[in-house]
Amino acid sequence: MRRRTLFAAAPILLAAACTSAPPPLPPIAVFFTADSATLEPEALEVVAGAAQRAKATTGPVLVLGFAGPAGGVAYNVALSEARAQQVSDQLVRNGVARERIRIIPRGPVPFESIATESRRVEIRIDG
Repeated sequence: MRRRTLFAAAPILLAAACTSAPPPLPPIAVFFTADSATLEPEALEVVAGAAQRAKATTGPVLVLGFAGPAGGVAYNVALSEARAQQVSDQLVRNGVARERIRIIPRGPVPFESIATESRRVEIRIDG
């Protein structure tokens, strides 16, 4: 009798284990022009959408800044931080609590398949 009870509970335990951790959401990319930390109108729309998604969760919001490899390392680290700060500030303006946001400047990265892909900020929302 005891075995039957254990096997009857197994599907419930398995279902609970599978639903406890949702899969991570894919990062949202915000792109910039060369040597700029200015959010263009299209980027503002992307950040607004990310803010809506972030407000639907309770987890942390990571804002990772990137820059291309052209120019000095110190310049590109500062540029990647400025880009991440602009996105963070815009997320706050769109209703995301500042204490949920963590800025991580990544600095220069090699050009990817398209040069503009290196000039980006990634927003990662853990939910």
